Amino acid sequence: MILVTGASGQLGDALSRRLAARGTAFTAVQRPGFDFEKPETITACFEAAKPSLVINAAAYTAVDKAETDQEAAKAGNHTGPLALAKLCEAADIPFIHVSTDYVFDGDKGEPYLETDPTNPTGVYGATKRDGEESILATGAKAVILRTAWVYSAHGKNFARTMINAGRKMPVLRVVADQRGSPTAAGDLADAILAITDKISATGWQPEYRGIFHATGGGETTWHGFATAIFEDAAKHGYTAPEVQPIATMDWPTPTRRPPDSRLDGHKLASIFGTSLPPWRETLPGVVADLLKPDQKT
Repeated sequence: MILVTGASGQLGDALSRRLAARGTAFTAVQRPGFDFEKPETITACFEAAKPSLVINAAAYTAVDKAETDQEAAKAGNHTGPLALAKLCEAADIPFIHVSTDYVFDGDKGEPYLETDPTNPTGVYGATKRDGEESILATGAKAVILRTAWVYSAHGKNFARTMINAGRKMPVLRVVADQRGSPTAAGDLADAILAITDKISATGWQPEYRGIFHATGGGETTWHGFATAIFEDAAKHGYTAPEVQPIATMDWPTPTRRPPDSRLDGHKLASIFGTSLPPWRETLPGVVADLLKPDQKT
C-alpha cells in the first residue's frame, strides 16, 4: 500500500492516475482530511492507510505569500513533512519527499549538484531547505527529490496561466533572464514510480538515501517556455499573443527568484536508472490537454 499526500496538487494527481492505471494499491489524501498544519491528521491518515511506502507530494508552494505566511509555510514544508518522515522511520518504510530548486540562490552559473551548498533567498526556499535537513537528520529511509518549474494540465501552473492570459491579452511580457528546466508533473510521477519499482525489486539499499535532482531534460527561460507553449497551442487553432522578453527587474516580486536554477540529474540516473525526458518533448501533450474544452480555467 502506497500513501500519496497532496492528492489535489499537480504531482499528487499525476501519481494517483498512474497508480490507478497500474492497479497498484494506494491511498491518496489531501486537505482538509490531511493537513500539515494539523499534526493529528498526519498520524490519523498514516495509521488508517498502513502504508509500505509514502510519497509526499504535499507542500506549501505560494512562494511570495510565504514571506508573510511564514508559519503555514513552515508547517507545509518543514515540520509537517518531518512528522511524516518520523512515522515512516518508526514503521521502517521508505519515504519519498519532493523539494525544490529554490533551496539555491541561482548564482552558480551552471547546473547544481546535490552536494552544492544551499542558499535560499526567501522564506519558501528556506522552509524547503529546513525540511530536507530535518528529514535527513532522522533515520528514515528517505529519498528527497528536488524538482523545478512543475506544470501540467491540472492545477495552477505557468502553462495554464499563459494559456489563460493569452486569451485575454494580445501582448504578454515574460521574464527572459531566469533559466531553468520545465518539469511535467506526469514525467516526475513516472520517475518517482521508477524509484518505487527499483526499491521493490532490490529492497532498500543505503545508496538510495539522500537528495536527488529530478527535472525535465534541457533548459530554457520563462520567456522561452512561454513561447514554446504558444507555438504548440497555435497548432490547435489557438490565437497566440505576442510574447515580449523582459528583465527580472521589470517584474518585481516579494521573493527574489534564482536567476539560474538548473539542476544536474546524473545522480538520479546513476542510482535509480531513471531520468526525465526533455521538457520540449512532453510539452505538446500537456498543452493539448490544457486546450480541451472540459479543462477548467
